[in-house]
Amino acid sequence: MQKLIVANWKMNPASLKEAVHLAKACDKTEVVIAPPFVFLEAVSRVLKKASLGAQDVFWNGDGPWTGEISLRQLKGLRAKYVIIGHSERRKLGETDEVIAKKVTAALKSGLTVMLCVGENWDVRKEGKKAAYDFVRRQIVKDLAVLKKLKIGKFKKLIVAYEPVWAIGTGKNDDPADAALMAGFIKETLAADLAAIGSRVLYGGSVTGRNARGFLTLPEVDGVLVGGASLNPAEFKKIVAAGQ
Repeated sequence: MQKLIVANWKMNPASLKEAVHLAKACDKTEVVIAPPFVFLEAVSRVLKKASLGAQDVFWNGDGPWTGEISLRQLKGLRAKYVIIGHSERRKLGETDEVIAKKVTAALKSGLTVMLCVGENWDVRKEGKKAAYDFVRRQIVKDLAVLKKLKIGKFKKLIVAYEPVWAIGTGKNDDPADAALMAGFIKETLAADLAAIGSRVLYGGSVTGRNARGFLTLPEVDGVLVGGASLNPAEFKKIVAAGQ
């Protein structure tokens, strides 16, 4: 089965023209492109094969929430996916409570949620058990709502394991360790939340050179790509590795 490749452009590129050009160059099947909010509409118009994703969402509907974007607005632009709980959002102060609200609202709306979890280096250097315990706590807090939702909603859930120490550092996790963590996440979803069948992605300094090492692992269902998704040639190598 073809693996899912997610392009998180973060706060890039600088112009609408560049965003449209990049979207056209990366428009492949089993690809999700998550541009900044300001480019969502333009990217939505040019995608023929890839799906549109958003980098965040607010949990309430329309109303007086300055600077936020609603689920209705995202769906109106044909977004199918939304990234929630990215470590860069958590670093800005986003709590598990806030993340849980966003996950709940997004799943109820029908969007596919990509929940990001992962430990920082202070935790990882304590050992793998400490990393597993940390990730499990994040999952249980952020996804407690799954116990209240119908089982069909689980198909709308993806968990992206992104060790914080690997994001944007050029130092990716060892594929064998990533496979073990992905398996642990699936076991946690099944045991603690009765969520079976959710896909697990790896993210953290994924490039065209190392992508195959992750994408050939049966436990890993795809990758979440940051910087390398801004380079069409590099991104195409990652997509090819997942086919």
